[in-house]
Amino acid sequence: MDVEVRRLERWEMPEAARVHRIAFDERLPSLSGLHTPDEDRAYFEGPVFDACDVWGAWEGAALSAFIAFRAGWIDQLYVLPSRQGQGLGGRLLDVAKQGRAELRLWTFQRNLAARAFYEARGFMLVELTDGARNEEKDPDALYRWRR
Repeated sequence: MDVEVRRLERWEMPEAARVHRIAFDERLPSLSGLHTPDEDRAYFEGPVFDACDVWGAWEGAALSAFIAFRAGWIDQLYVLPSRQGQGLGGRLLDVAKQGRAELRLWTFQRNLAARAFYEARGFMLVELTDGARNEEKDPDALYRWRR
């Protein structure tokens, strides 16, 4: 099936919240359930959409992956588990890299698949933390990419 990569509209944020929840819970099941689906939708329709450019990979009428980025930062990048490893995340990451000299992002230390994904695309580990500053209180890793 053809994939359409395009900027998302606010009314499409519930789909981004759905992809986020499915991918997050699959990769980090011990952290699932921190928020309700309604809280997820409100977060994506408000703070994420207001602060970020949000792009998605659509396959027909279904959103399979999305990225949310702003000046210097990638705030979100999630791909449905069934679609991981098929290039969608890389295509979205390329959108965020366009016209930028540097990007940073946080991921959880134990999310080894995400860390390997970013490292394979030129991101370098900058810092490991104990997670005290994130909502989940889970050790995280700061990465930086420079053109």
